[in-house]
Amino acid sequence: MTPREVAVLVLALGGVFFALVAAVGLIRLPDIYTRTHAASKSETLGAVLALSAAVVAFDSGITTVKAALLVAFMFLTNPTAAHAIARAADDQGIAPWTTEDEE
Repeated sequence: MTPREVAVLVLALGGVFFALVAAVGLIRLPDIYTRTHAASKSETLGAVLALSAAVVAFDSGITTVKAALLVAFMFLTNPTAAHAIARAADDQGIAPWTTEDEE
């Protein structure tokens, strides 16, 4: 395997790992605030790593430019959307989960 193929493999596997972490976080975490955190952090990193693998896999050209622009777009929009969702939940009066809720 060439170093380029290794880099693509590592980036793609990292993207899959963080996407799975985000999926588990959405299923296992107790409230909207913690789920939003899991989705915004892990899924953003997973998608960015997967798109970075695509950038490395393609030599050059318009496909690489498009994938790089998608990476920049995701870094801007995913955290903003997660913040908007959490703020909307707060505006609706949804209380965060606490350890007192377990009892």
